[in-house]
Amino acid sequence: MNWTENLDFYCERLDASFWAEPLNAASSTAFLVAAAVALRVWFNLRNRDYGALSLILLIAGIGIGSFLFHTFANRWSMKADMIPATTFTQMYMMLALIRFLGAPFGTAIGTMILFTVISPLVALLAEPFLGPSSNDLPALAAIFVVGALCFRRSRDTALGLVATGALFTLSLTFRTLDGPVCGALPFGTHFLWHVCNAGVLFLLMWLYMRAAPAEAAGKTHGAATA
Repeated sequence: MNWTENLDFYCERLDASFWAEPLNAASSTAFLVAAAVALRVWFNLRNRDYGALSLILLIAGIGIGSFLFHTFANRWSMKADMIPATTFTQMYMMLALIRFLGAPFGTAIGTMILFTVISPLVALLAEPFLGPSSNDLPALAAIFVVGALCFRRSRDTALGLVATGALFTLSLTFRTLDGPVCGALPFGTHFLWHVCNAGVLFLLMWLYMRAAPAEAAGKTHGAATA
């Protein structure tokens, strides 16, 4: 495999130069902003969760990888873009099942593995309709499913996840439209995917960190009344 082979996947890119995707490259910094704001929230927590910190660092990694991919635009930079995003999705699912639903660790791990195995099949079936956005359809579905499952446990978290899923739907719409609208919008819509998706990742982190004190209090109360 030629790791330096030039790739051209986005409307904005017209040649192989470093700054051929200025909007896509610049908007990648939205992930760094999301990570920075989430990190500030994390530092203000009374009980700091190092799982949350790992997720925040992955969001920063997503921003760096995205910038590299939209500048170098080759196979190694594509991997730098994909790996942090995939790792975040898998790790967040596992931790969210434990925190939002009280799932045992083994169940959370098993669900995450099942999700990882099934996701490529779902993406393959959706590809004719969504193109490259099909890869993110399983993650979108997972947000809504977890939101529905935790409604009885925490209505606020459930509604927050549904709202986050709605923003993710808008985000995926911008990603899907990048190619089809290229004739009318030469700069495409992929940069709007970056901005919206950074918002999605921040909201996911905010919901996760916000849930920690409530669940801890619930467990303490349960132990005291058992």
